[in-house]
Amino acid sequence: MNNIQHIFFDLDHTLWDFDTNSEKAFEVIFQDLFPELNINAFLMHYIPINQACWKLYQVDKITHETLRYERLKQSFDALKLPVTDAQIDYISEAYIALLPEFNHLFEHTHETLGYLQQRYDLHIITNGFAEVQFKKMTRSHLSPYFKTITNSEQAGAKKPNPIIFEHALKVAKADKQQSIMVGDSIEADILGALDFGMQAVFFNPNQIPLEFDVVQITNLAELKKLF
Repeated sequence: MNNIQHIFFDLDHTLWDFDTNSEKAFEVIFQDLFPELNINAFLMHYIPINQACWKLYQVDKITHETLRYERLKQSFDALKLPVTDAQIDYISEAYIALLPEFNHLFEHTHETLGYLQQRYDLHIITNGFAEVQFKKMTRSHLSPYFKTITNSEQAGAKKPNPIIFEHALKVAKADKQQSIMVGDSIEADILGALDFGMQAVFFNPNQIPLEFDVVQITNLAELKKLF
């Protein structure tokens, strides 16, 4: 780690607690639309379906519009709860609008970023949609820590595609040998960075077993010991 000058972070599921904030947004939406719906039952289906849809989206197998539709349609189908396309469109729009209003972060996020900011240039690389990610970072007071923010819409490619890493380094005026990626996705963040030639740190709070060696942390505060 001695030659590192630039630390690139993923946003969702790494700094910004997507699952908690998502649950809060759905609770508000379903209060009026489906008051009898058990939020935990919905999320039990939605979370893995959403993850599967994102994996397809990040390798360009489905579009942004398909992702937003299918993750909801498949979740309601799994619950055997009838839903119209008009209702799905409403939920999708309301969800995107509400999601950035809830800004729970992972434990020690501000403390860790404040520490690292004094020693390194910090950056974001995200596959999330630009407008939503900007709101998340602004409203959760994350923006001041970061020199640059690269999203997939700007780069024209999504992690793990090397194009987005190349774009992020160019914007940051950074060299890959002096850069490292911190993220929660094995495919997008870790293998994406390693295949590109960058070092990586796997944020692994759920202690998912890996079949290859990479530096892992379960709490963001551990980064202060690594760097």
